[in-house]
Amino acid sequence: MRVKKRLQRSNFAHFVTSLSAVSLVLVSLVLTCSQPANALPAFARKYGLRCSACHESWPMLNYFGQKFKDNGYQLMNDRDAPIWQNPGYWPVVFRITPIWHRVSTGKVEVDTYTAGAPDGGQAVQRISSSGFDLSGLDFHTGGTLEKNISFYLLPSSDSTGAFHFEQVFVRFDNIAHSPWLNFKLGRFELDNLLSEKRILTLTGNGGVYQTYHFIPQGDGNIFGQIGDNQLGMEYLGHSVDDRTRISASLVSSSDGNVNLSTTANAYTGFFTGSQAFDTGKLGVQRLGFYAMAGEASTYYLTTGGVPIAGSGIGNKSFSREGFVGQFYFGPHVGLTVVTQHGSDNAYFGQGYGNAEITDGNGGTLCTTPTGCPPNNVPGTTLPVGSQAPSWNGVTFEGHYIYSPQLIFISRYEVEKMSQQANGAGYTGVGPTGVIGPSPSNLGNISTYTIGFRYNPFMTSRAGLAWHNEYNWLHQDGTGPSLGLNTANLNTSELLLGLDFDF
Repeated sequence: MRVKKRLQRSNFAHFVTSLSAVSLVLVSLVLTCSQPANALPAFARKYGLRCSACHESWPMLNYFGQKFKDNGYQLMNDRDAPIWQNPGYWPVVFRITPIWHRVSTGKVEVDTYTAGAPDGGQAVQRISSSGFDLSGLDFHTGGTLEKNISFYLLPSSDSTGAFHFEQVFVRFDNIAHSPWLNFKLGRFELDNLLSEKRILTLTGNGGVYQTYHFIPQGDGNIFGQIGDNQLGMEYLGHSVDDRTRISASLVSSSDGNVNLSTTANAYTGFFTGSQAFDTGKLGVQRLGFYAMAGEASTYYLTTGGVPIAGSGIGNKSFSREGFVGQFYFGPHVGLTVVTQHGSDNAYFGQGYGNAEITDGNGGTLCTTPTGCPPNNVPGTTLPVGSQAPSWNGVTFEGHYIYSPQLIFISRYEVEKMSQQANGAGYTGVGPTGVIGPSPSNLGNISTYTIGFRYNPFMTSRAGLAWHNEYNWLHQDGTGPSLGLNTANLNTSELLLGLDFDF
């Protein structure tokens, strides 16, 4: 315990030293480089708006920006339709981030060596690495095909240049001249009030919302991750002033994977509703809820023991439900709170469901029977003591907007199991390799992220953000085994980068 505390104090001291140096440079930049903040590319060039009209800090939307998005990227005037646009206008944005980062993992099993030769033993040690790197490339294009017919297309690559279609949809807006009738079809982000696709943080663990992606240890259900873009159709309705919003989506239970490669014969529903209130000088507050309910396959037909793409059957159920609050305390301070309760069928808890080697999003089906995940073939019975895993999570994300050019960000997330998949009297081999019930805290996560983004300039042609961030994540029981016990796992990452688009 004392060693663990010393490591945490050492990491914190290193972080404070780095942040202090960065802060001195930041103060100089703020004092010498402050200038008016203009609009971002693409939509800004089309409408001639300032960046701060739609964004608290790009790419995060403010109330007006959310309303613009809900209207199908339209201001509801004559400039919406392509026929009124300058022929030279090209609604395209490129975004990429060169970075320096340091990643540290607290406990990793490594081979031990004696006199230059492996002795077959293993030890546990911290592994840290640092260096210069790149993010992937996003290629955004969107707008209107005709009045009240909008589109969005986002080819995106990872840092090696491997491309996929992150988002692509067509949307029909204001059907029968009503803001309550809007439909879209394609691959899109679910209607989350706290958008992960407009997240302001970039580290490996801090660049996603853990509440949106939490999966119990040993669970095979990758299909309930509400932060991932999904394939399907969505209905959206809102009042004219956008104070009241409702939506309903029907998506394939595939976690957005194309070509019917995973679950192909099951569907998931996602439903949201929210109401905003104007509280005068404090700002517009919003309260809402969301619910996801669906089924996904646990049995895949096989050839030679290898699952056949698109053959998934044996559907089992899962659900996610939560509440969202967006609170503002004047023009500079905001806080968003997301709570969630999740539950999976007992079959998912025992590892059935995902037929891929990877966690979805473009992975391939296993190629040899010995490398395939569990398959719920006819006659399969669950070990005694198997039960439906369930958990609760909460996200607190706060920000302080010093100016349209400078924003400070903080986030704290906790994910805790309320019922493990391996209950009392469990007779199978659990995710820790031990026969018997799982510890009640196995897989629990706590994580915090802090940082700031400074925009030296933002024009209708290009934008640049100097991004600085630190993330720390702790997970119970997922580190390497130490004797009969499984260690906790701590990871941290410090990142500095230049996030730019044009």
